[in-house]
Amino acid sequence: MKIGFHTDAFNSSNWSFEKCLDWARANDVHFIECGLFDGPNWIHGLGYFPHVALYEDPLLLRRKMETCGVAFSQVDAAFPLSGKDGPLYGVPYVLKAIPWAKHAGCPKVVTTDGLHRPEGLSDAEAMEAMKRSYGLVVEVAEAYEITVNIEVHGYFTTKPDFLARMLAFADSPFLRLNLDTGNSFIAGLDPVAFARQFQDKVSHVHVKDVSESLARAMRGHDTGIAMSHCSIGDGVNADNIRQVLALLRDRGYDGVLSMECEGGGGPMIEKSLGWLRRTLGELGIPA
Repeated sequence: MKIGFHTDAFNSSNWSFEKCLDWARANDVHFIECGLFDGPNWIHGLGYFPHVALYEDPLLLRRKMETCGVAFSQVDAAFPLSGKDGPLYGVPYVLKAIPWAKHAGCPKVVTTDGLHRPEGLSDAEAMEAMKRSYGLVVEVAEAYEITVNIEVHGYFTTKPDFLARMLAFADSPFLRLNLDTGNSFIAGLDPVAFARQFQDKVSHVHVKDVSESLARAMRGHDTGIAMSHCSIGDGVNADNIRQVLALLRDRGYDGVLSMECEGGGGPMIEKSLGWLRRTLGELGIPA
C-alpha cells in the first residue's frame, strides 16, 4: 500500500500547495490529494490555500510535482451531487475535473453526496437524480480512463443500502469507492464491517481517527467530519483502522492510504505518518 495525504491537513496553517509539496518531499511521502476549485480565489492567489485551481495548467503542475517525487493519488471534486443544485453545479464541476486530472497524471476524481437529507426532495427523487448525474459523469470518465470514486461522507453514502445502489448506478470499472474510516465511524457504523461489505469496490482510502471527545459528542449524530483534530493512532478509532488495514491487505488492496488529520503545521500529521508506517510494518504490509 502507498501512503499519501490530503492537503486539507494544512488548511488552518494557511499553507500553499507548493509548501505541501515541500512537506511531502521532506517526509518521503510520494502521493498527494487536494481539492480543485474553479476560478480565481483571493486566498489562493495570496498563497494561503493548499489546493489547486482548474485554471492552473495541469501539465506544468505535473512536471513541478515530478521534481519533488510526488504524484496525485486523487483530486477532490466533491460538490454534493445529492441536492437540487447537484446537477446544476456539481456535474459540470466533476466534468471539468476529469480531463484536468488526466493531463495532471491523476488517476482518480472523488465525488460525494451532501451531509444531510436534501431539502425539498424525497430519498427516491434524490437517488434518481444522482443516478442521472453519475451516468453523465461515468460516460466521460470512461472516455478519459479516470476512476470516479464515491466518498463515504453524507446522508446517503453512510447508509450501506443507499451506497450499494449508488455504486451500481453504472456498470463500469470506473465507478468505485473512496472508503473513509473516520466518516463511517462518526456516522455510528462499524468501520470494519462497513469496509468488509464494500471491500471489492475500494479504490482509495481516507485514513482518519476520531478523538474521544468528538466521538462522544457527534457519533451517530453526523455523517462526516472535514478534518480530524486527532493524530491517527491517538483516537478511539485506531483499532478499527488497524483492522481495516488488515482486511484490505488480505483482499489484495495496493492503493493509496490518504491521511486526513489536522496538520498542526506539520507535527500532528508527522505523528500520524509515523503511526501509519509502524502499523503497516506490524501488519506485514509493504509501503
